[in-house]
Amino acid sequence: MIPKELFKRIRQIEIRTKGLVSNIFGGEYHSAFKGTGMDFAEVRPYQFGDDVRNIDWNVSARYPETFIKVFEEEREQTVILAVDVSGSEDFASASAYKREIAAEICAVVAFSAIQNNDKVGLLLFSDQVELFVPPKKGRKHVLRLIRDLFAHEQQSTGTDLKVALNHLVHVLHRRSIVMLMSDFMDEGFEPSLRAVSRRHDTIAVHLTDPVESELPEVGLMEVTDAESGERVLIDTSDESVRSMYEQEARSRELALTRMFRRLKVDTIPIVTDEGYVDPLIRFFRQRNRMINA
Repeated sequence: MIPKELFKRIRQIEIRTKGLVSNIFGGEYHSAFKGTGMDFAEVRPYQFGDDVRNIDWNVSARYPETFIKVFEEEREQTVILAVDVSGSEDFASASAYKREIAAEICAVVAFSAIQNNDKVGLLLFSDQVELFVPPKKGRKHVLRLIRDLFAHEQQSTGTDLKVALNHLVHVLHRRSIVMLMSDFMDEGFEPSLRAVSRRHDTIAVHLTDPVESELPEVGLMEVTDAESGERVLIDTSDESVRSMYEQEARSRELALTRMFRRLKVDTIPIVTDEGYVDPLIRFFRQRNRMINA
């Protein structure tokens, strides 16, 4: 049985995100992702300007006029929400944890998907696959995914993106939309990401906290690595320390950006103190413009 507080929280998430889907994201989602192919719908009489390659010669031979085949986009798709639940996702210098924002983004995408009759699945990972829920349709299934996102107790604090990506390569047998949500504080996962992006429409949702790119000037500050548990004392009043920290953050960000560009992986940058609504809208609209260009 779901604890009362968790049930209340899930219900609040459902109300908030379903409102966003109804008013903003539903149509944007539909336009941003093409179907997986074209299905035959019907035949109709040929009209001037129709593509002659679509003429149905078998049907036309039986009638005194020419008929063409009409096709419709096959809309049903599979969306996989792959969410990093390692220790660094439970960090927050602002009002929201990265993991909480990831959960809300998952809810928005999941409700948008089922509104379009798509299937949704969930993968939670740290340095191991912690939970995999196969894709299905329906509101009940989406609520189960949201419950898993909030109720899951992480089994490890480490991160290994390779493990998650390799798992997706083996379990996804048809082209899917993979939304990979992480702070990407890991190394050596490019080959695995390449393998996934070659077969699937892969989107990296890059979650960052403001403190990860710029240290506040607050004097001596003890910093704990959420994944290794290592503690370090930093003098944030030292300008050279802050400068070096920011430079390393920029270098890490630039390396990630270049890698995503090389692999043709679309990215949605999310900063925890700025919200996720505007970045998601920008992404959907940009995808829509690219498709219709």
